[in-house]
Amino acid sequence: MNALLAPARSIRKEALIEATVADVWRAWSTSEGAREFFAPLTNIELTIGGPYEITFDPSDETQGTKGLKLLSYAPLEMISFQWNAPPSMPEVRASPTWVVVQLRPAVGGRVTVTLTHLGWKEGAQWDEAFQYFTRAWGLVLKNLERRFESGPIDWS
Repeated sequence: MNALLAPARSIRKEALIEATVADVWRAWSTSEGAREFFAPLTNIELTIGGPYEITFDPSDETQGTKGLKLLSYAPLEMISFQWNAPPSMPEVRASPTWVVVQLRPAVGGRVTVTLTHLGWKEGAQWDEAFQYFTRAWGLVLKNLERRFESGPIDWS
């Protein structure tokens, strides 16, 4: 098979969210929205090259995506951003991957959210990170569902 046609390794997760496209878009594309489901400290600027920083532990900035950027977006449809691994995986953390989040209206006023994590390399630490994020992105989407079912997450 031609190497250019070979499918790249990726993580793909999907969730059906009980909310409007505009509300789910806000959750992914604004600092305020992301704080309601993603992490307690966020810095998102909806501009190409702007920050897409998610800090999971406000007392330890290394536990997040400080310095990473928004790559692209189509309002109410798609947003993509750089991503990195936890500090415990330095080889992977040094070479950011990227995430694409797509939104599609669904029946009953719901939204289908498809998250795809790309940019994976080969190696033991990359395999470890791949398994880690296969689990982690499922939890993030569960938090997004929970945010729209019962309100913003209280991180305290």
